[in-house]
Amino acid sequence: MLSFAAIAAGSFWLFCAGNLLLGLYQGFAMYYRFAAADVASPAFRSRAISLVMAGGVVAAFLGPWNASATLGWVAGVPSGAPYLVIAVLALVAIGLLTQLRVPPSGEPQPGDISRPMAVIGSQPGFLVAVLAGAVGYAIMILVMTATPLAMRAAGFEMSQVALIMQWHVLGMFAPSFVTGSLIARFGVDRILLAGAAMFAAAVLLANLGQTMAHFWVALVSLGIGWNFLFVGGSALLSTVHSEAERGKVQGINDLIIFSLVAIGSLMSGHLFHRLGWEALNLAMLPLILLVALSVLAWLVVRRHASRPSVD
Repeated sequence: MLSFAAIAAGSFWLFCAGNLLLGLYQGFAMYYRFAAADVASPAFRSRAISLVMAGGVVAAFLGPWNASATLGWVAGVPSGAPYLVIAVLALVAIGLLTQLRVPPSGEPQPGDISRPMAVIGSQPGFLVAVLAGAVGYAIMILVMTATPLAMRAAGFEMSQVALIMQWHVLGMFAPSFVTGSLIARFGVDRILLAGAAMFAAAVLLANLGQTMAHFWVALVSLGIGWNFLFVGGSALLSTVHSEAERGKVQGINDLIIFSLVAIGSLMSGHLFHRLGWEALNLAMLPLILLVALSVLAWLVVRRHASRPSVD
């Protein structure tokens, strides 16, 4: 509502304040995935997180529609109506959240022991979960933000850019319908490695050409890779803390993730200007390799720990 009022008044700084509130809303909304994990059985946690993320499929269609079809709904306030739609959706979310009932087993209990964050953070599983989520999200946002710049520089129209971005969002969220089941069947380690492989495929495709098809396949691959790493990392994180520890662990996890996301978003335009589209994508390969190697190292540690000792 503040953003709508800012557009009506022609106030840029008030508009910035309204978008700051939207950012805070989104920051809280990212915890919905953990709320689902908290009320799910251990065997269903990865599916619960995955299904919550699947809601993003709706955004892939509702977002572009809201940004274009509602522009003229309020005479005298151009581009204001999309913010009114967002306000209505936020009210709907409030109504849904009032119906949330977390069973006692899903809440911290008095007297529960909470380990220091240094102890929790030293677990290999925690390190892999945070690294997969943070690096994966930072790579995705950096390349995604540079994509419209690259496509416009290559001569594509904004309608074509919008189409590619819509398919990218579908690639991000549509796999969520099955990601949890894939984790349950093949293990979170293989899904994380598959996510890194999809990122590597996106880099390769981005360097093979700059046609509409190249951008389309590369951005869909980028979205799928992000989904595997983010959902997989979130599912893995839910296994390394107790109920009493979940608040600080989830908070530190998302602080690290979205700090890197902010850095990636801010660096995107500069790196595209300095490196160009192909080199920018190639610069992501060391980070992708870092994620893959961390998962492999975690696997080695797990297998060594589970191996029975021989006297």
